[in-house]
Amino acid sequence: MSTTGEATVNPDGSTTFDDATGADYDNTTDNSGIPNMDEEAGAEEIIKGTDPALYLAIAVVLFAVIFIFIQIRKKRKADEIDSFFSNLEGDKFNLQLPAAVDEYYEVKEKCEKAGWEPGQSTGAQPSPHHRALAQALMKRCIDDIPIVTHIQRESPGMNKLYSQSMCSVKQWKDYQAAEAMVSAEVEEVRAEADEVEPGWSQVIWRQAMQYSQMLKQKEEQAKKAQAEQQRAIAAQRAASAEKANAEKAKYDAVKAKVDAEKARLANADQFEKDRVAKAEQAAQELLKAEEREKQSKNAFGGKGGIKKGFLG
Repeated sequence: MSTTGEATVNPDGSTTFDDATGADYDNTTDNSGIPNMDEEAGAEEIIKGTDPALYLAIAVVLFAVIFIFIQIRKKRKADEIDSFFSNLEGDKFNLQLPAAVDEYYEVKEKCEKAGWEPGQSTGAQPSPHHRALAQALMKRCIDDIPIVTHIQRESPGMNKLYSQSMCSVKQWKDYQAAEAMVSAEVEEVRAEADEVEPGWSQVIWRQAMQYSQMLKQKEEQAKKAQAEQQRAIAAQRAASAEKANAEKAKYDAVKAKVDAEKARLANADQFEKDRVAKAEQAAQELLKAEEREKQSKNAFGGKGGIKKGFLG
């Protein structure tokens, strides 16, 4: 049994056929009304003719580009972190052995030339060479105390930072180099101590620490005494300056009173002079007025007549 379908002409020239079941069939036609079957066939051939290896190559290239970008970004971030920690710490582990190390070996060379031999027992009376060498070694040990305590203080923190990847590679290597140098110096001092006096290596570092603390306390006391002396001098200078200022203020006050009194007296003297001058001027004017009055009376004097020659 055949079903009758309805054809609908779309605005673009295509026709749509609706069958009885409600399915839509879109039949594309050209301007003449004939369906363009060649274009559909060409599109299917293009899609079927694409090699899947091309898609795989594109995917590989994209993956490689993304991977390289991520690696460059990681490296740049790591460099920034290294630079940050390097600038933050600076030369924290750029340690140098003290000059007392070279001084000790110079003293040792002189003692060996003078006949001293390593490991000799000092006995009751140590020789001058033995005493000089022991003093030089103790000075070396005391001068080593700051770098030894520095490494001991920084070691726990550096190990913790390294275990948590919170320090740069350069900083960790600098710390390791400094720690190795200090450890070698500690062992070298112990070996030299046994050569100077057998068994001295067991106590030399403890003795050096005690001497270092004593010297530090003595230095702090000297600094404290110097600071107190400077404060006393400053207080004395301040008291002297205050006294001088008070005396100057007192002198200025007295001087101001004297100047005010002088000014008052000068004004009073000037006032008196002005008053006398005005009185003298008034007296002179009065005398002149009287003289004029006399002359006027003389001009009209006599027996009430007019002076001869007055009218010609």
